[in-house]
Amino acid sequence: MGYMDTYRSWCEDSYFDEETKAELLAIKDNENEIRERFYKDLEFGTGGLRGILGAGTNRMNVYTVRKATQGLANYIKAAKGESKGVAIAYDSRHMSTEFADVAALCLNANGIQSYVFPSLRPTPELSFAVRELGCIAGIVVTASHNPPEYNGYKVYWEDGAQVTPPHDQGIMAEVAKVTDFHEVLTMDKETAIAQGLYHVIGSDLDDKYMEALKKQIIHPEIIREVAKDIKIVYTPLHGTGNVPVQRVLKELGFEHVYVVPEQEQPDGDFPTVSYPNPEDPKAFALALELAKKVDADIVLATDPDADRLGVYAKDTKTGEYVSFTGNMSGMLICEYIMRERKAVGTLPQNGALVTTIVTTNMTVPIAQNYGVKLIEVLTGFKFIGEQIKLFEQQHTYEYVFGLEESYGCLVGTHARDKDACVAVMMLCEVAAWCKKHQMTLWDQMIRIYETYGYFKEGLQTITLKGFDGAEQIRTIMEKLRKDPPKRFGDLEVLAVRDYEADVRTDCRTGETASTGLPKSNVLYWELSNHSWCCARPSGTEPKIKFYMGVKGTSMEDAETKLAALTDALMAQVQ
Repeated sequence: MGYMDTYRSWCEDSYFDEETKAELLAIKDNENEIRERFYKDLEFGTGGLRGILGAGTNRMNVYTVRKATQGLANYIKAAKGESKGVAIAYDSRHMSTEFADVAALCLNANGIQSYVFPSLRPTPELSFAVRELGCIAGIVVTASHNPPEYNGYKVYWEDGAQVTPPHDQGIMAEVAKVTDFHEVLTMDKETAIAQGLYHVIGSDLDDKYMEALKKQIIHPEIIREVAKDIKIVYTPLHGTGNVPVQRVLKELGFEHVYVVPEQEQPDGDFPTVSYPNPEDPKAFALALELAKKVDADIVLATDPDADRLGVYAKDTKTGEYVSFTGNMSGMLICEYIMRERKAVGTLPQNGALVTTIVTTNMTVPIAQNYGVKLIEVLTGFKFIGEQIKLFEQQHTYEYVFGLEESYGCLVGTHARDKDACVAVMMLCEVAAWCKKHQMTLWDQMIRIYETYGYFKEGLQTITLKGFDGAEQIRTIMEKLRKDPPKRFGDLEVLAVRDYEADVRTDCRTGETASTGLPKSNVLYWELSNHSWCCARPSGTEPKIKFYMGVKGTSMEDAETKLAALTDALMAQVQ
């Protein structure tokens, strides 16, 4: 059946509601729009669904969400996990509440218990809830930091991490088998409640989550000492972070927390930002305005589902607020935890620092300095969460810290996903430590650079939407494989890792070896002079991402080297 045939069936089939049909009839003369909505099913990838809201098989709507949930239900039933149930959370985006209930009621109709939060919650709290409630799986309805027209649906397994092999492939296979919307089950909410299938999660779980966060604090006495002096500006960017972040900082004793009033309340339109992403400097405009007014020490922003954290802090020399990349804020927290836990005798002998392959290489000397094992995994925090499970099962290492370059990290093992709420809390402790020692976070960042080297990283993203865009991304990756670069500017390619082929090739000797990681459509080049770069199509967005990193002798030297590498890399793909 072609996309026009599928379009017509949606317009005519009584299964689809009148509002959906009206939306589709309004585009009847726009064949390109019809093609974009119906040329394929919205892909259920290894993390779940993400797409533009609207009617059609290639859009996020109640039908595609219910169809995906039927596939998940079939997988859960095959695993005999009906009685354990599924925890469900959602963020502030449009249709999030509706999608959460659609998923719950589909599960219920399949005889599977659902445990649904009564209002929006951060993604990491869903990860916590899965394990706390003993569920077989979890669902969080969110599109993370994407623009307002998007929503999404992420699936977690019983270890609290997003699904990894073999469960991700198994769920994808079951979702793919559901080809007829008429076969998808659902039921009335009142009936589901009456039959004891649909449960609302109580506030006691929020309390347990808060206690789990606060257990990670190393020096509560330092926080108490400077609580009256340190000033914190925070914005949840209209998302889920507001309540938990304010609560944990208040319970720890911080007295001067200023929340950006225009961005405090949840709003799926994200009216004050074009892009609710703490990686985007424009998202900080209102927060920095407030910071200057109150003379804040630290400025923080979390994305809509509160798993990513953006940071600004004051430069003592200039008096200006300076932005931190995810690598920088992660290294601030990492170095503090290693140093202070070693000082108080709680750094484990078999400790492990877990990062992704595109995260800063500053992790190497820090791990060596503190005697912890450095483990690299594929991009995606689910692989960091998976390592925690493996440590516990195999009794190998004890998790100390994990981070990825995209503004995500995890302190503790209460969750198995990146947690901006605990990151805010820990970074505020670091800021308190700095305040006690007459420094700012920026001063401490420079001290870390001086100790370990001026590592600097960059990211270039090319967005290529729709059917044609997907073809262009495939072409770029194919060219890089067939005609591999030998140099990037002045930098020699020492080795190439092709994670799809699971081969690392030493370019000088020709020797090959396994990458040691699962197969993934990623190319990574190890370069001379402590540099590297990487190409990776996004698994959740119509983008291809190019990562790069260098090591300089100063901030200026690192910036010059990074600019040269960026230009050389982008010249290869234009």
